[in-house]
Amino acid sequence: MQHRVIESVVNELLLRSCSLVKVKVESTFPDGRLVGGKYHLGTHTITLYIDEIKKQCEQLFSTNKYFIDYLSIVLAHEIGHAEDQQLGDLCDQLDECKTQSERDKIALIIEENAWRYAESLLAGINYSIFEEVIFHSLQPYREKIKMDIA
Repeated sequence: MQHRVIESVVNELLLRSCSLVKVKVESTFPDGRLVGGKYHLGTHTITLYIDEIKKQCEQLFSTNKYFIDYLSIVLAHEIGHAEDQQLGDLCDQLDECKTQSERDKIALIIEENAWRYAESLLAGINYSIFEEVIFHSLQPYREKIKMDIA
């Protein structure tokens, strides 16, 4: 049952985005970190890690009641990376950075680009959940930049 629901979410968001990105669904992230989704630029593939998405949802909202919304948000964000026309150039810039401060600023731009795109895909989603996820996702990047400035 849950597999069909996940497949339906994936198909719906791919249809809305018109993206040709490949999506794989796995149960857990291999190295034990709490990573819900990952986009690989070289293979143009998104991998979703369902157990981690459930754990993230539970941590953020103290319930798995919003699992499907949270899954949709994670996938839309990863599609945002896949469809970001600037991503290749931004990754090249990351490789050429001389300072951690420069890296932090570019990393934030990469994440903000993906979130902007995700928002365009998520018509009808509970917007307060979406905003909460974005806030917690971007907070570490913004804190690093603040620390760089201080």
